[in-house]
Amino acid sequence: MKPGPLPAVDVPDDTAGAAKLPHRGPLPTRLGVTEPGPEEPLAVVAVGPAGAGRPEVLAGVLRLDPGMLAVPAGSWLVVRHSRVPTRAAYVPGYRQPHAYGADLLAAGPALARPPRRVELSVPEPLLRHFSLVDTPDTGALGAAGTRLLFDAAGRAGAVLFVTAADQAFTAVELNLLAEVARARVEVFFAVTPGAAGWAPVPEVPAATEGTGASVAPVGSASAPAPVDPVAVTVEAHRAALLAAVPGLARARWFAVADGDGADLRRALVGWAADEGLRRASADPPVLPGAQGRVPVAADPGDWSERLDGQARSWARRIRQHLALELANAHLRVVQEIVFGVGCAGLPQLLDREMEALSLLATAQCDHAVRRLVEEAAGRVLGAPLSAGVRRRLFFAVRWGLADHRAGHELDRVLLVTSTGGVAGLTGAGATDALASCPGAEREEVLPPVAVALSGACWQHWRSPGNHDPNAARAWAQRALREIELELSREVSRRIEVVRLSLDGVLSDAVDHGILLA
Repeated sequence: MKPGPLPAVDVPDDTAGAAKLPHRGPLPTRLGVTEPGPEEPLAVVAVGPAGAGRPEVLAGVLRLDPGMLAVPAGSWLVVRHSRVPTRAAYVPGYRQPHAYGADLLAAGPALARPPRRVELSVPEPLLRHFSLVDTPDTGALGAAGTRLLFDAAGRAGAVLFVTAADQAFTAVELNLLAEVARARVEVFFAVTPGAAGWAPVPEVPAATEGTGASVAPVGSASAPAPVDPVAVTVEAHRAALLAAVPGLARARWFAVADGDGADLRRALVGWAADEGLRRASADPPVLPGAQGRVPVAADPGDWSERLDGQARSWARRIRQHLALELANAHLRVVQEIVFGVGCAGLPQLLDREMEALSLLATAQCDHAVRRLVEEAAGRVLGAPLSAGVRRRLFFAVRWGLADHRAGHELDRVLLVTSTGGVAGLTGAGATDALASCPGAEREEVLPPVAVALSGACWQHWRSPGNHDPNAARAWAQRALREIELELSREVSRRIEVVRLSLDGVLSDAVDHGILLA
């Protein structure tokens, strides 16, 4: 999975003793619409304002009861195909998902905090073509939630925007759609009736006595054509959108009333067939260089010393960028505490910020590792890496990480506690609960960075006695500082173990004269 187009930040490279190398790509500094890989599963991400009837539209497309799609506020819903209907809530801080009732009050274990996502599996044939992802309302996403939406939409491939006849596009929604329009994402619009139905159609004035005016009978040549209020409503919304986002001129629009989503359903199936074929054709069955002997260069030079310097440089740059991002997050959190969600909404707000920060840190570490492998292995092998050789090296480096972890488990979750500290949770499945919209199995060297808030934070700030904005600001500042320190150590550990593993793989190649991976 490759991050979308991102702006470069010119950070001076002060690597001691290392010459400037070609192909030093810019480090991702913000999340954009992610470019999907051929292995990513197809999905449709539903988004829209509150009160637009989005659950009813999705229920009509899936032929389900709308109550089955209910999730806690702020949680994402992922609907997949399965022969056996199941519902599971993925809560950070737990290694196993929780069984979850559709009415949210069904018998089962109480959740200490809202789940990042709820997965619903149903035997609906439509879901064989793609998964369906429902997101929080656009008014509740915030800056961090919007970045999460960009990442999910890019990987999924399609966005379904649901709005009502009496709703207008907000500035936040127009900015969101403008960003999506610049990416390779198919956009569908569904318009539902408003509180008063569809747009009112002006009536033809009746003939008045003594004026000589008359109304031609229906069917005559001079009779006005009947006006369809549904078509008028849809066209008005489309014109308002294209005035601000002309890049969505090719988007398809559908009027959905009373859960009748047959036309929308057929359009989504057609998109999935075309997109699935496109992604499959972009993934060759055998990558170039996946097999065979790869000789090393006659004189690779001081590649090991350069690798050491480059690893330190990448780790330093990532720490600097994450510190800047945490400072921006602190400003947004303080503003929301004082003027927005208040103390009760602080846990949800900060947790969403940490999820976006985790995605950014993961993208930055992945980028740094790819550049380290490309530059060091390219110097040892004496040529740019083919896709197959790169995959072989990734596998070899990933396999060698176990020898260099020094008792530190990389696959772990950093949990913010109610006291503002950070605790670690390791073990199989610990990181599975942190993704709002999980994608394909990762092929990168490192596991994802995972930061979340523990359930104790919700219990603390939603208690009746904890509503002091000053105390909330102090707690948020302390928590963000602890996260910065822990992430800084985590990034340094990750880059260092990759350097040690890569150094061992390439040293073996130099000693034997061929790449052994």
